[in-house]
Amino acid sequence: MKDFFRNKRLQIIFTLIGALGGFLYWKFVGCKSGTCPINSVWYWSTLWGAAIGYLVSDFIDDILKKRKKKKEEEK
Repeated sequence: MKDFFRNKRLQIIFTLIGALGGFLYWKFVGCKSGTCPINSVWYWSTLWGAAIGYLVSDFIDDILKKRKKKKEEEK
C-alpha cells in the first residue's frame, strides 16, 4: 500500500488540488441561475476539477518519465 501511494503521489496531490479548485470555482464563480449543468451543483464542479487535476498530473508524470528514461539512455 505504501508503494502505491509513493508511486501515485503526484496524481493524488493534483487530483486533490483539482477537486479543491473545482469546489472553489463553484463557490465563488458558479452558476447562480441553476441552468449550468456542471456549475449548478457543488459535487459536479468538484468532480470535474478532480478529473482535470488527474489528467494534468498524468501528463506531467509522462513528461518526467520520458526525461528520466532519456537521461538513463545517455549514460
